[in-house]
Amino acid sequence: MNKNSVYQLSARQILLLAFATALIAVGATALLFGIARFWQAKGDGTVTFAEQAPAGIPDPNTASDEQNSIDVYRTISPGVAFISTTSLQQDMWGDVEEGRGNGSGSVIDTDGNILTNYHVIEGATKLTVRFGGDKLYPAKVVGGDPDTDLAVIKIDPPPGLTVVPLGDSDKLMVGQKVLAIGNPFGLDRTLTTGVISGLQRPIRSKPMAGAPNGRPIDAAIQTDASINPGNSGGPLLDKYGKMIGINSQILNGSVGVGFAIPVSIARRVIPQLLQFGEVRRPKLGANLISVASLANQGYRLPVETGLIVRNVVPGTTAANAGLRGLAQDSTGAVALGDVITAIDGEKMTDLDDLYRYLDKKQIGDTVRIDVVRNGKTSTLPVKLLGPTSTATSPAVRRTQ
Repeated sequence: MNKNSVYQLSARQILLLAFATALIAVGATALLFGIARFWQAKGDGTVTFAEQAPAGIPDPNTASDEQNSIDVYRTISPGVAFISTTSLQQDMWGDVEEGRGNGSGSVIDTDGNILTNYHVIEGATKLTVRFGGDKLYPAKVVGGDPDTDLAVIKIDPPPGLTVVPLGDSDKLMVGQKVLAIGNPFGLDRTLTTGVISGLQRPIRSKPMAGAPNGRPIDAAIQTDASINPGNSGGPLLDKYGKMIGINSQILNGSVGVGFAIPVSIARRVIPQLLQFGEVRRPKLGANLISVASLANQGYRLPVETGLIVRNVVPGTTAANAGLRGLAQDSTGAVALGDVITAIDGEKMTDLDDLYRYLDKKQIGDTVRIDVVRNGKTSTLPVKLLGPTSTATSPAVRRTQ
């Protein structure tokens, strides 16, 4: 008769086994939690912004306007950076000489990351930062986005670094008090005050050396707070000391008409700059021209508005969607291919419409493109892809 072996455990052994099992479970949970936190911090580009109103600023509703300005300046100015740049420039005779410039920036975290304008640091071979004293901190570029004129630089953070909290630029009102802190004309930590004099102003990013730009930046904040050369990249603040905009431009020939990039755009851009060093936007991958521009030259076209596909870059969104560009027929005449009239129901009248639309989308999103082909309208579902090595080469840098 076969006998099965039976292992008997004492009460003490059972307790030890249960304790060991609990330790393993706790350790595994802690390990998984640590891995989850690591990937949350490193993998998905999630960034936590400082948003609490600074403790050094009493309720502005109970203080005089003068006292509020004093409180905001005293509390926030230590977090406003004076950025000095050195670059190599070529003069008209071809000689290379050293150029210098300066601008402003805002400390956005205790790691030493500083938000500024792209045009402040463009082409710089050396960057230094100081905070209202003689102490210089070497800085490096973390990332930049010419399309929104925003960039992030980094220093080794000194103890007690002041962080400029981010506010909400979607709830601003014309007439609201604003304060600008920066370094105009090299004058360290200058405060100017004013009001929001306009909202939703369309401006364009500044043309960059060696690259076409002038992309539309929507919903800029217009202010009469004085903004001068050297203020670029500094914060535009509300009465609570929160950054609502990044001072960027002044209207040529004007006095008291300045523009700031809304902080809502910065919130969208900063995580990608920290993670990738650039903003990865979806690209259509087609060379386009507006119907209106050709109509103004006297050409007759089958539609009144839209974007004509001139050619398609292989391996891009447009190519995968089956979009067709211009072609020559058997007689050598140019035959019209596709005309994009709308994407997800939004009319495409010029390239600015396309830039604005794609700026709000993510790589991997699926959209519906309305096209006119051979006089017939059809809708193509398409998955948006990022730039390819071909699409970003200098020869086709203007494609979208």
